Amino acid sequence: MSILDPVVMTHPLVTLEPLGHEHAPSLADAAAEGDLWRRAWYTSVPEPGAVGEEIDRRLALHREGSMVPWAIVVGGRAVGMTTYMHIEAETPRLEIGSTWMAVSAQGSGVNPAIKLMMLERAFDELGCVAVELRTHWHNRQSRDAIERLGAKLDGVLRSHQVYKGTLRDTVVYSIVASEWPAVRRGLEARLDAR
Repeated sequence: MSILDPVVMTHPLVTLEPLGHEHAPSLADAAAEGDLWRRAWYTSVPEPGAVGEEIDRRLALHREGSMVPWAIVVGGRAVGMTTYMHIEAETPRLEIGSTWMAVSAQGSGVNPAIKLMMLERAFDELGCVAVELRTHWHNRQSRDAIERLGAKLDGVLRSHQVYKGTLRDTVVYSIVASEWPAVRRGLEARLDAR
């Protein structure tokens, strides 16, 4: 099993399917919902008309071996995207990132369910020693969600990169293999409470 295999992962709340152009129409609707693409200036939500280009970009990175992209599918409809990225197959370690979801999917349990599936694959199947999660300093919603997972703050990369025309401070979190059992238990308890 390769770290680059875009396998299908399922949970009662959500399915992660290998990203493809068949997801483009519903992803454009998801990005347009509540003007998410415009409102979330600090994250990677494509404009509705640019969803096809974003799918092409992620698929090209997959072919290059640096990303594994999925569509987040709820009730047969793609409501967002997520990836494994910054893959270091030799170590192995990776980042879960470039995740976004339609406004209607937020707060529904979908995010903890996809994180549970992606972390199970990373730690239990791929043998990762660590999984990173990164976000923009101004993305308080994402920072809160990452902290609720049980990830630990590694630090802030100040003036890390130019992002949408401004310098981005990147907040870096991680979960290491020894922490995974407690993180899994926390995620399962959150999902069972639903």
